[in-house]
Amino acid sequence: MITKIQPPDWAEPRGYANGILARGALLFVGGQIGWNARQEFESDDFVAQTRQTLQNIADVLKAGGAGPEHMVRMTWYVVDRDEYVASLRELGGVYREIMGKNFPAMTCVQVAGLVEARARVEIEVTAVLPD
Repeated sequence: MITKIQPPDWAEPRGYANGILARGALLFVGGQIGWNARQEFESDDFVAQTRQTLQNIADVLKAGGAGPEHMVRMTWYVVDRDEYVASLRELGGVYREIMGKNFPAMTCVQVAGLVEARARVEIEVTAVLPD
């Protein structure tokens, strides 16, 4: 069971939840980046890498018996905040295409770099499969 938590007098968030209450088996998806299943980058474009990153997450969720609807927490690590902000409209479309309208509690942080030098974004997810 997954329930969104929203304080009654707060503005409704767009693209994420302020809080999630969940019960069930936990599935932790380690940080995924924008390379394919062979660990090869097909693009250096931020949005293209994000698309691949989200697809990688969806694949791991599926392998664990879950789907995007089971996500409760998502943390984004980006190497360029301005690139992220400038891409929000396009990212929204890519996100909905792969994850649907499933918006977990979310954090986005700019980092100095990622372990894979070509990576523009890394995303980790926690999912809860209901009992």
